[in-house]
Amino acid sequence: MMITTKGRYALRVMADLAAHDGGGYVALKEVCSRQGITVKYVEQIMPYLSRAGYVKSFRGNSGGYRLSMDPSSYTAGDILRSVEGALSPVACLQDDPVQCPRAEECRTLPFWRGLEKVINDYVDSVTLADLAGIKEQAVIGSDSE
Repeated sequence: MMITTKGRYALRVMADLAAHDGGGYVALKEVCSRQGITVKYVEQIMPYLSRAGYVKSFRGNSGGYRLSMDPSSYTAGDILRSVEGALSPVACLQDDPVQCPRAEECRTLPFWRGLEKVINDYVDSVTLADLAGIKEQAVIGSDSE
């Protein structure tokens, strides 16, 4: 499995939107300028993120994009899957249940399932807030004070 440029850029764009969230919409040109990515390429990625419900867009002079939810609500896995599809290390695991005619006698299938689990567990353990470097607000009156 290899994450494509589309997946890498989707993570960068979402992290940038999270880091520069002031409550309003952020112009795509600003995001692209900060990230060193062409607007034309990012315009191809944004429909995936919009369809997944991860961003909202607004057209016009003060238009742009903003996150639909709090950055801690997204995982890197959610974002990657929205643009990449399944993160399976081999094609035979992309369907559930596995459609491979050799699945019953395949000695390597448990290995591939284990690798897929490690990949998914890791990408699902990292939030957009983590990627953006956003610290969670301390809860006032918590026992940790």
